[in-house]
Amino acid sequence: MPFPTAQQTATYLRFETAADVTKTGRGLEAALGGGGTTGERLRVEVVRDDVVRLSISRGGRFDEQPTHAVCVDPFEQAVTFELEHADDVVRLRTDAVVVSLYLSPFRLDVHRTDGSAVVETYQDSDGVWWPYATLNDEFVVRRRAGVQDAIYGLGEKTGGQNRRGRDFTLWNTDVLSPTASGEFALQKAADDPRSDNTSTEFDPYYVSIPFFYHHASDGGVAASFLDNAYRSHYDFTPDDEYRIHVTGGQYVEYVFAGPGIPDILEGYTWLTGRTVPPPLWSLGYHQCRWFNYTQDKIEELAARHRAEDIPCDALWLDIDYMDGYRVFTWDTEKFPDAPGMLARLADDGFRVITIIDPGVKHDPGYAVFDDALAKDVLCRTEGGDLYIGEVWPGNTTFPDFATEEGRAWWGELNAAHVRSGLAGIWNDMNEPATGAIEPHAMRFDHGRESHAKYHNQYALLMAMGTTQGLLAEMPDKRTFVLSRAGFAGIQRYAANWMGDNMSRWDHLWLSMPMAGGLGLSGQAFVGADIGGFMGHSNPELFLRWMQYGALTPFCRNHSAAGNVDQYAWSFGDAVRDAVRAAIELRYRLMPYLYAAFLRASETGAPVQRPLVFDHQEDPMVRELDDEYLFGPDLLVAPVIEAGTTARQVYLPAGTWYDWHSGERFDGQQFLVAPTPMDRIPTYARGGAVIPMWPTAPASTAGHHPDVVELHVFLPGEGDEAVHTSFLQEDDGLTFAADDGARVRTTCEVQRVGDRVTVRGEVEGDGYPEHARGWFRVVVHGGEPSSATLDGEALTLDGATATFENAREAFALTLTL
Repeated sequence: MPFPTAQQTATYLRFETAADVTKTGRGLEAALGGGGTTGERLRVEVVRDDVVRLSISRGGRFDEQPTHAVCVDPFEQAVTFELEHADDVVRLRTDAVVVSLYLSPFRLDVHRTDGSAVVETYQDSDGVWWPYATLNDEFVVRRRAGVQDAIYGLGEKTGGQNRRGRDFTLWNTDVLSPTASGEFALQKAADDPRSDNTSTEFDPYYVSIPFFYHHASDGGVAASFLDNAYRSHYDFTPDDEYRIHVTGGQYVEYVFAGPGIPDILEGYTWLTGRTVPPPLWSLGYHQCRWFNYTQDKIEELAARHRAEDIPCDALWLDIDYMDGYRVFTWDTEKFPDAPGMLARLADDGFRVITIIDPGVKHDPGYAVFDDALAKDVLCRTEGGDLYIGEVWPGNTTFPDFATEEGRAWWGELNAAHVRSGLAGIWNDMNEPATGAIEPHAMRFDHGRESHAKYHNQYALLMAMGTTQGLLAEMPDKRTFVLSRAGFAGIQRYAANWMGDNMSRWDHLWLSMPMAGGLGLSGQAFVGADIGGFMGHSNPELFLRWMQYGALTPFCRNHSAAGNVDQYAWSFGDAVRDAVRAAIELRYRLMPYLYAAFLRASETGAPVQRPLVFDHQEDPMVRELDDEYLFGPDLLVAPVIEAGTTARQVYLPAGTWYDWHSGERFDGQQFLVAPTPMDRIPTYARGGAVIPMWPTAPASTAGHHPDVVELHVFLPGEGDEAVHTSFLQEDDGLTFAADDGARVRTTCEVQRVGDRVTVRGEVEGDGYPEHARGWFRVVVHGGEPSSATLDGEALTLDGATATFENAREAFALTLTL
């Protein structure tokens, strides 16, 4: 349905006054009125010094948990604040922000204590203020914005990372389904790229996260998280404002003052949860294809990877492994001994993951359906019928994940499913996709709650139930769940891939700003189907995508049935060899990649992130969509067009080293980088320590090397800052590291003149499998003339220093 324009929202009822302001334990409360409205109240509550929650009642009541996104008590931290009353304004003041509540006319502004704007109410050309207006349960908020300001976030969105100048709908959508996407495509003019659901501008997509950053052109960054899962529309097209329109539910908004993006993301992921430390195998290479495999074919596929020396940790099974698309079943003709197959694959270092859709075939006599019916855990209509959609099994019912009993039932089914030896679960079709049948008649909580309230939360609740079931079955093992759809908080339970992309160069490009948007929205574990899912790939596109995909958080080769083969070896020896090299680089970088995921779990910092995350003060990076940072210290600039032999790269502030040639560059400059077919431009940050395995194993299974390399990239002359990196070694499978069963070596690099000191501090109790007894330090950017280790002379081999170290602190001093 089209969203109303600013002119149409002029009919909405506006609160014109605020009165009876009282101080509460966390802020203030006031009565709102005027404009024919009565009975609603405003709350302004301090969450942290730099975070406030704004909410307005609906029907006189406040909803304390409008969605399942927030996973902590937002008021668990003690915060000091003051209220100041003036003639027509009440100000709430913390050490970081000032919230100004204007009484008549009512408006609500937030500023930092230095006076810079966080959010400011918009005043239209008629002098009317628009802090909040409502009509028939819908509401609209309008805020000031500058024409040169930038907007980031909103989760999985198409187009460039800067959302300014565009508008977006938040409604989880099966993008390539003509029924689901057709509603939105038909709203657009024929020459609007959003009328084509395969375009790189189409909106909406699978994951809706109502969280965005507002980057003032001349200042800091603020952010907004609207804790509301109803369909919403964010309009950033006007030159002097932005508008948020929501079709139902309550207005509950968390406002983050920033002004730094990392601090905002830390606060947002504190509220909604962080990407949990993944099992190490999930960071390896994954091979997936929608294909009618048999047990023998899967084992042959595994053997081929080993024969071709292609490192690989996981094989995936799409919908054809099931008996008639009935979830939690196996086609026993194709897979006569699934547990035996899984055990044999595990012995060779392969994990197996199967798809599980939410759709349960409407089929009396099918045990899952019968049990769901008996336990009343399926979605119903307003009249009490079972809701029926139409997806892969035909007539399909859907679990009611809005109820605890529905999630628990689903979790038990997943637990039983993995007992066969599966390593993880793939949640697809969970927007929810309902095929040619509209979803709106699907209701929740035994038919009591509307579809609109839970549509965007459906995948989050499915992943919640799935993860709870896996943890019940394997309480000592880290879980792995992959989800197509999601909402704020999905990162607590699942990784996301970017859905059904196309085997096209523009979709390779699209995955960069899309991954950046997801990362800035709290979801660190993301990746696109390498090679493209729909359509035929080709040798050059596949190779370039693999070189890029190997340097993304989630690395999975996936394609649809009927496409040309796009296995690692499908395009001949030359492509295979270059693909192997790309995957081997990923495996050698595994310690660095794992550390980046641990940072995400501790601070929310994305693994794949746009340059603006680390360099928001640099105006150049606001619109930069074709390069990114992989972890904090590697800059990657993929090839995104056929026939490219060189491409322009922008290096932000700092010292940078070409990963392949070792050439050093100063930052804040453009350069032209060669792009031969065997590599893509990659740069390491000066001052970084990149931990690496010396060689790439066939898989991560049982891999505990006795030597770990520390690649030290020298800071530039005059850079005397202390640069910090870390390596964490643990079993990579269990939660034991949380209780100290790990070895974390934090490295600090400092340069003073021609002397560079690398210090390693160690914490953790170790773990049984730990086998590392040596560090090999490889210096980039200069060949030291001498070295000392803890004050004793150390022999160098060119730019390499090797010394015994199991888990001891050390100080390595290099003289250049």
